[in-house]
Order: sequence, then structure tokens, then C-alpha cells
Amino acid sequence: MLHLKQIGMSLVLVTALVLAAGAPRMAAAASAAEIDREASAALAKLYRDVPAAKHLAQGAKAILVFPSVVKGGLIVGGQYGDGALRKGGKTVAYYNTAAVSYGLQAGAQSFGYVLFFMTDAGLKYLDSSGGWEVGVGPSVVVLDEGMARSLTTTTARDDVYAFIFGQKGLMAGIGLQGSKITRIRPGK
Repeated sequence: MLHLKQIGMSLVLVTALVLAAGAPRMAAAASAAEIDREASAALAKLYRDVPAAKHLAQGAKAILVFPSVVKGGLIVGGQYGDGALRKGGKTVAYYNTAAVSYGLQAGAQSFGYVLFFMTDAGLKYLDSSGGWEVGVGPSVVVLDEGMARSLTTTTARDDVYAFIFGQKGLMAGIGLQGSKITRIRPGK
């Protein structure tokens, strides 16, 4: 029994250290210039790695890029990241994504995700809601490279398509359900 207690305490310590390392970034929102720079780099990498994503972007009304989301937890977990909403290749607004979870979980990781808004209705919901909870409102379809290749302008009928990329760290499971997306106004 003592052995399990030591393992549990070790997990708590490791999780606390990883979360503390990300805390300065999470404590203060990134500047607009930093979010734009990271969003551009993330999109370029996604388009290079998944050419179907670039094709999907051509039909999108807007693209919301969260280049780096930090997630960690031990039974209770959380995640946070800043992003940029782009229309016609230009940033028009900034958002953050945050979520809290509870359950069998341990570890820490970072990842990025991009939401492709394909309909005016999906984009209007983002603009008009005080904070959009993914899973409530417009339909969101999470794509992998294979699914994205089969999409065309006639088959892409859902409101929003998502790509998750750049996963680093050790934590079981990743998803967007329950993430709350809220508009922010970062400094220059």
C-alpha cells in the first residue's frame, strides 16, 4: 500500500511541476502580436502536414486558430490557450479556450487546434454568444487527415470542422467537448 501512495505522490508532484512551468503563460494572456505569430506558424505547419486542411480553408468563412493549448491534471484537470480568428487571411478577433474536467486522468500535455467555420450560421453563433461551449450550438466535426481528404465543397455540410495537432506530453485522451471559447482583447 505504501508503494501506491508513493506513486500517487510522485504523480501529484510531476503534475504540479508541469503545470507550474506553464503557469506564467496561462496567468497573463499573450500579446496580440505573439498570438498572430504563433497562429501563422501553426497554420503553415498544419497546411504543410495535412494538405487537405488547406483545401478546407479555401471554403471556410473564417478560421479560429489555437496554436498552443496547455492541459494538465490529476483527477481534476484543466486546459487553456489563446487564439486568433482569421477572415480572408487577416486576424479580426482574439479568443481563449478553457476547460475543466474531472475523472480518471493524470499527466500534462500541450496541443493546438484549428476550427474551420464553414457556414455563416456557425460563425454568427461564435460572434453572438458570450462564450461558446463546444458541443452546444453549431455542430463540430473533428477530422483526421483521411477524413479531410474525402471532403469536397459539396460534402462539407457541417458548421465547423476541427483539426487537433502537435500533441506533446503524457496524458490520456484529448477532446474539444466542453471547451469554452471566449472573446478576449489582448494587448499589442
